[in-house]
Amino acid sequence: MLQSLLTILLLFTGSMTNVEPSLRLALLKYNGGGDWYANPTSLTNLAEFCNTSIGTDINTDYATVEVGSADLFNYAWVHMTGHGNIVFSPAEAENLRSYLIGGGFLHIDDNYGMDPYIRVALKQVFPELTLTELPFEHEIYHQKFNFNQGLPKIHEHDGKPPQGFGLIWEGRVIVFYTYECDLGDGWEDPAVHKDPPDIRQKALEMGANIVSYAFKN
Repeated sequence: MLQSLLTILLLFTGSMTNVEPSLRLALLKYNGGGDWYANPTSLTNLAEFCNTSIGTDINTDYATVEVGSADLFNYAWVHMTGHGNIVFSPAEAENLRSYLIGGGFLHIDDNYGMDPYIRVALKQVFPELTLTELPFEHEIYHQKFNFNQGLPKIHEHDGKPPQGFGLIWEGRVIVFYTYECDLGDGWEDPAVHKDPPDIRQKALEMGANIVSYAFKN
């Protein structure tokens, strides 16, 4: 099952004890040859930033979960990244679909090169849905931090403007796909990509917005 109501409340109120936080972000492990393990420091840094900036109580030791695993339902916020191919089996696609319809949230960050593969994979999961670019007025861009022009541009890639796409189920964004943006690189330790502090700050702020949106909707 997904995180209980009590756990979600603790996300915003903080635990009153010294017990280790039970809420944990998760990294999605998939097949096909793509490097799902890219950006190994990103989720730890994002959790730390969320805890200090939006009052969450997230364990900074993130989990790794396979697409087809029942463990997927233990995590309310799952992150997916990489540069290459992605393959879902029918059973994996069905498991991911059930997770998302049941209240889960998936953030996909194109680390450069995964775009043609993730679009095919998502069609396996939701053949009836189409990725739609979210308008800049969407609430995901206006949580604690306001991004009036949408996603920040962290790395150049092909020089295209960053775009945020969503899969929407019954009015709720269940998948948020960040393209030509590279938020995950911006979350990594400063020494990894040597991004300027202001760029890295924007990446973390947008990440915090995504976490905040997911737990409020």
